[in-house]
Amino acid sequence: MTTAEIIEQLQTNLPTAAGVVLLLSVIAFILFRYGIARLFMSLAARSSSKYDDILVRHLKPFRMAWLAPLVVVYIMAFLFPSAQEMISKIALFLILWVSMITIAALLTAINQIYESRPNYNGVSIQGYLDIAKLLFLLVGIILSITLITGQSPVVLLTGLGAIAAVLLLIFQTTILSLVASVQIAANDLLKEGDWVEVPSYDADGDVVNINLHTIKIRNFDMTYSVIPTYKMIDVPYRNWRGMIESGGRRIQRALSVDMVSIKFCDSQMLDRLRKIDLLTEFMEETIRKLETYQDEHRDHYDSPLDGPQITNIEVFRAYINVYLKHRPDIYITERPFLVRVLAPTPNGLPVELYIFAKTTDWVAYEMIQAEIFDHLLAAAQNFDLRVFQQPTGLDFSAMVKGTPA
Repeated sequence: MTTAEIIEQLQTNLPTAAGVVLLLSVIAFILFRYGIARLFMSLAARSSSKYDDILVRHLKPFRMAWLAPLVVVYIMAFLFPSAQEMISKIALFLILWVSMITIAALLTAINQIYESRPNYNGVSIQGYLDIAKLLFLLVGIILSITLITGQSPVVLLTGLGAIAAVLLLIFQTTILSLVASVQIAANDLLKEGDWVEVPSYDADGDVVNINLHTIKIRNFDMTYSVIPTYKMIDVPYRNWRGMIESGGRRIQRALSVDMVSIKFCDSQMLDRLRKIDLLTEFMEETIRKLETYQDEHRDHYDSPLDGPQITNIEVFRAYINVYLKHRPDIYITERPFLVRVLAPTPNGLPVELYIFAKTTDWVAYEMIQAEIFDHLLAAAQNFDLRVFQQPTGLDFSAMVKGTPA
């Protein structure tokens, strides 16, 4: 019996044809699922590379095994002449969408492989892969409509021009996000791993994911902020990447000195301050200049205001300069190094430090800053300076008792 005769008999005996198709489909499914799919998974498990494990996890070979029986049904549809067209369309429709799901999973796997590379620098490609997924989805929808209606895809695409305005309205957010993603990538504005502050969204933390529609930020309180991608172009935000790449972090903080405690240094105070090792050289030079001037103008030098003087806060600033320069964790050159006095305020005279620590680690930075100001707050009294603070209950209690606070 020839092949043509066998096919003719099956076409006239629909139950037998259905049994044959079902049998071949089951055989194809078992062969693919328990043969090829398991072999692929076994090879991936034995491999030392992690990339094939990512592919297996996302592509799901057991799910792909359903393509085998669907292909068998599509090929054998001619055994049912009266329902061949309908069976072929249903099989093609299912093959199409299983394939679309597989392609989307492949793109997700590609993104994860890209981000798991040792030399990954935080520049995300997920937005572009999301665009590719949308394009494949659009293709899948067009082909599905073509299968159902029997019309050519060209005719369908021609008709899309009439509803372009509606599509633009529907995909407005997607289009805006696409433009924003291109701007972010082209100008290197943001990448995964950056520390950013977005005040309008109360976000302050690290960027953990950038995709087509959203940017996900893990805040330092371990909450998450999700910001639309196109909004990052519209709202102000601060990216701390430059600080981290520079290797140094700025310390800009002031302590307020009670202006009542500021005074000229008399000879006793000068002798006492010159014994401070860090100030010895500075004080020797200062005292020499003062004594030289006094000797030259002794005939009319009868008031502190008759000539150059030095104040205790000036000596304190000199001490701060020398103290900071002896710290190995502060930039003396290459970065701004400034100890300055700001405008007087109702809370005292601010003495501000504008310096850079040689670290970007948050914990180390805070420790350096704390050590400096702990030391300066304790040192101020050695210069007969009083650090200003608002009166406390203890101060009021001392006033009531008639004793100084």
